Order: sequence, then structure tokens, then C-alpha cells
Amino acid sequence: MTVHAPSSPPRRRAVLIVLDGAGIGSLPDADRYGDAGSATIPHVASAVGGLRLPTLQRLGLGGIAPVEGVPPADLPLACFARAAERSAGKDTTTGHWELMGLVTEVPFPTYPDGFPTDLLDAFERAIGRGTLGNCVASGTEIIDRLGAEHVATGRPIVYTSADSVFQIAAHEGVTPLETLYEYCRIARRLLVPPHEVGRVIARPFVGEPGSFHRTPNRHDFSLVPPSDTVLDRVRAAGLPVVGVGKIGDIFAMKGIDRSLPTKGNAQGMQTTLSVVAEQPDGFVFTNLVDFDMLYGHRNDALGFADALEAFDVWLPSLLERLVPGDLLVVTADHGTDPCYPGTDHTREYIPVLFYRPGKPGRDLGTLESFADLGATVAAHLGAKAPAHGRNVL
Repeated sequence: MTVHAPSSPPRRRAVLIVLDGAGIGSLPDADRYGDAGSATIPHVASAVGGLRLPTLQRLGLGGIAPVEGVPPADLPLACFARAAERSAGKDTTTGHWELMGLVTEVPFPTYPDGFPTDLLDAFERAIGRGTLGNCVASGTEIIDRLGAEHVATGRPIVYTSADSVFQIAAHEGVTPLETLYEYCRIARRLLVPPHEVGRVIARPFVGEPGSFHRTPNRHDFSLVPPSDTVLDRVRAAGLPVVGVGKIGDIFAMKGIDRSLPTKGNAQGMQTTLSVVAEQPDGFVFTNLVDFDMLYGHRNDALGFADALEAFDVWLPSLLERLVPGDLLVVTADHGTDPCYPGTDHTREYIPVLFYRPGKPGRDLGTLESFADLGATVAAHLGAKAPAHGRNVL
């Protein structure tokens, strides 16, 4: 009798890349958020006279929405769609959590008039010094306005935006990074309901008055997801989960085996390649932050376009490392239209590309929730389905 060794289970690997802030057109309820007519990628393309994205074009990006310079592919290599956000909000945490199967029904609190006095008083007592700011502002504007006073007094700058964030800016030569991070940990502990904001963000900067600039040493202190996400379910299926960029921060390390923080898109792309080269299975979840942080929030359409084209030039180096049985997902988490009035996130559909080597692409239309992406990843990896979303492949 011949005894056959048991066959090994098939390789299961998924790579999901979030182009932070790269929305594809305003959602039907965008007017409720003041964002009617926003369309990040299409507006960026129009602003620069057309985008050069041959790899994304071949995958199917031009079939999702009209994008100047990116026509629909005759034979798309990926399944393509746009996805609507079911959660209330348009911030990073809400978007990423929904991608992984959590729908936020009640939006995180925002503070258009600054934080309540009693909350700021408690924070100042806890850190042993006063603060500056307590207003809604862009990160570059507020350090230009208050940076010199901060340097002179040592008082950290506290500010917020249209998103649910408590941001603390401090000069690295005045407030050591670890001290700034400790201020953020203190704020995170104090921000309990009804002030449970999505993220506390450390915003270090350097330079002299008139030439202050933020450094890459930003750090986010997010809420812990209130229940299991696709990340937890993939781990429960016995597969490793690696977060590249700020993924570890966004999920407060819940469901993540290894976090690899990065300083910008270039490092994020290179780190993703390195992980794919060394890890034959599991889930690699990457956030490329420059689209949002450097260009969307600063109304820099040209910079946004250059970043998209740089990603497109890099993308083939990832595609050639993928093998049959792999799944690549390219998407976003919200919009940050640099051509739209203001500097805040915009309530938009997100583009979705599902690439499987050797399998043809097709038009999937409009997905009802970002959670469909997480459900599809979970199904591909043999993990338990999340509470929200469906496998669209």
C-alpha cells in the first residue's frame, strides 16, 4: 500500500494598500458634511492636465470614475469598484475601522469651537503647565502663528480640526519627543466619553520663527477598536498580520502581530516590498500617508499628482512579486480633495481594485460599504467573516 503524505494547505496572502485620502467622488450625503461636489482623484487629474498612471489604468482605475489621462481599460487586470461609507464620519479611524468590518454608527465628537475649559484645565494640571491654541487650525498655520510663543514659554500647542482629533504640537528642541508622547498618553487617558475623540496626535516640529516645519516623528494614539476586526479574525485563523505605516496606531495594535512605522510614502512602499518578499502568507496592511498629510490638507494638487504617479511607477515592483493565490487590494479611507475649499477631509466614495494574478478583472459597480473589502480579505484568507461586509469576489 502506498502512503501519501498529506498535502500542505494552499498559500494564503493578502496585501491591502490604503492611499490615504485618495477619494474618487462625493457620496450622496456629502452635502451634510459640507463636501458636495468633492472628488479627490478626478479633481487632481483635471488640475494638472491629466494623470500618468499606466499601471493603475491597466488594473481598472479609469473604469471607476472619469479621470483625465486614465481611460477605462479594455481588459482590466483587476476587479474594480467604488465603495460607499456606511459609518458616520469622514476621518482616518472611521474609514480604516470600516475597511476592517467595524461600522461606526455614532460619529466621534468634534470641537469646532475648541475643547471645553474643564477638559483643558484637567489636561494642564496633569502635564504641569499651560497650553496654547485650543482652536481649529491647520497644522502648518498654527505652528507659524504660535510656534515662537511655544518656544519662549514651553507651553505645548493644542488644536483640533474638522476631524475627531486632539493634536499637540511641540518643538523637538523645547519638548523632547518622549515628553510630547507622554503628553499624548495623558490626553488619551483623559478623553473619556463624551469626549472620546478618535485620535490624539503628536505633531513635533523644528526650525526657527518664520521657518518652522513639522518632522516625520508624528505619532497617533487611537481608540482601541470596540470589538474584533478582520485583523483579529485573520490572526485567529493562524495567519500573521503586519501593519505598515500608521496601521498599528490606528488600531491601537489590536489584531496586529507586527507594526512597522514609516516616515512617508517612499519608505512605506519599500517596507511593503520587504514584507512581501519575506512573508509567504498572512495579511500585509499598508497606509501611505503622504497623499493626505503632505498634499490633500495643504491644497497641493500638483504634489498629490506627483505622489500618485510615483506610486504607479513603484506598483509593478510589487505586482511582479505576487503569485497565484495572492490578493492585492488598492483603495483609500476617505477623500482629501486639494482642489476643494478648505483643508479638511472630504466625504467621498473610495476607489477599489482587487488584483489576483492570473485572474481576469471585471466591473463590480458600487459596493455598499468599505467593510466589503475586509470581508473579501477575510474570505480569501480563510478567516471568519466580520460582522459587516460581504465577500464580493
